[in-house]
Amino acid sequence: MAAQLHPLTAGISPETAGAAPGDELAGLWRQAAERAIAYRNGILDRRVSPDPRAVAQVVERLGGALPEGPTDPARMIEDLDRYGSPATMASTGGRFFGFVIGSSLPATVAAGWLATAWDQNTGLLVAAPATTLLEQVALGWILEILDLPRASGGAFVTGCQAANFTGLAAARHALLKRMGWDVESQGLFGAPELPVVVGGDAHSTIFKALAMLGLGRDRVIRVPIDSQGRLRAEALPDLPGPAIVCIQQGNVNSGAFDPAGPVVEWARARNAWVHVDGAFGLWARATRSRAHLAQGVEGADSWATDAHKWLNVPYDCGIVLVRDKSALRGAMGTGAAYLQESPVREPMHYTPELSRRARGVEVWAALKTLGRAGVADLVERSCRHAARFAKALRESGFEVMNDVVINQVLVSFGNDAVTRSVIERLQAEGTCFCSGTEWQGRAAMRISVSSWATTAEDVERSLEAMRRVHREVTAA
Repeated sequence: MAAQLHPLTAGISPETAGAAPGDELAGLWRQAAERAIAYRNGILDRRVSPDPRAVAQVVERLGGALPEGPTDPARMIEDLDRYGSPATMASTGGRFFGFVIGSSLPATVAAGWLATAWDQNTGLLVAAPATTLLEQVALGWILEILDLPRASGGAFVTGCQAANFTGLAAARHALLKRMGWDVESQGLFGAPELPVVVGGDAHSTIFKALAMLGLGRDRVIRVPIDSQGRLRAEALPDLPGPAIVCIQQGNVNSGAFDPAGPVVEWARARNAWVHVDGAFGLWARATRSRAHLAQGVEGADSWATDAHKWLNVPYDCGIVLVRDKSALRGAMGTGAAYLQESPVREPMHYTPELSRRARGVEVWAALKTLGRAGVADLVERSCRHAARFAKALRESGFEVMNDVVINQVLVSFGNDAVTRSVIERLQAEGTCFCSGTEWQGRAAMRISVSSWATTAEDVERSLEAMRRVHREVTAA
């Protein structure tokens, strides 16, 4: 009769299956760690965008029919590294400037490995005591470093999309409750009208969140914006009653900040709720040099941001903060007879999910290792690199289309066709990666400096590639 494989070592040869499972797991995990280390160590020596031939091999080599029986885990890791790693975008390196995607600090990767090995379902203290308490510590540190009201409630979610959804759900709960309506019990059928005010260049995640909340993408009142995409506070409507107003801290293209102070003042006069979409710009408050850009947001009612952007923790990690924690719990609270609760904060009452990974551990690790000064330096260094990009590109004769206040640079290389061709060829060339966008009716290349790994040398090397590619495009 064939030897039976231990469930933890399924796929490992029958000759070694009798060994202690821990020995086999240690070997497997050591192999994975060594390959991960080699991947990160080699990130500076490879092209940023993957070779198309490597991408084409992913499905060819790693797809096919579902295996009928076990596969050796060591072989699986070998194949995953051999064919998966070359097909990745080198976004953890220093020359990736697309989509406002941060790298991951080595300390946060290490903490994430350990937290993954713990495999704690961080929804309930009794099920995950260490990670539940670490999450609470991390939320307190976030409020401190962003200088927001310390008694606010908060939660870790997948990203700013989920954070905007959760913050706006708290707003919907609180405002309708003031009007005598329990939306969680009664739904929206017959509910009082709840106007939503947004800037004319609000991020798409706001509209998706409103759609999911039943408040509608197209029911919003759009406020005119200025040349940098900032909401014009003097153009806010004169509404009679409760409303939600969404402001942006860090326009996804220009990096500009809506004027928080005047918006908060407008909202207080109308019993309105101010929600802040600060996916990356909110982190300006962690610095001395740029905190003034986000001045006044401390008066808002809810805030959404990402940790996987400027804090540089691994994906996925977003954060929602709400001044009135009872509104957050009212919108997200859950319960069942089998869920054994404690007197302390239970994460399940503050997030859309019940089952969830321990994202807070990586945030705790980033803040613990960087400290206040390290976070400020990370943000300020990115801004200095962005300023260097802008200065050098202007000197090269290209148009910088925005006021570079933080880490975002928009550049045109002439007409739209040339600009798009430069973006396409630069992405294919592989020295660096910048994404394309449309800014106020024109094509633009967007440079987002968000990685701890970016150096001055990376900036200069990328600038030379941009100039070279532009010459090639115009020559062609």
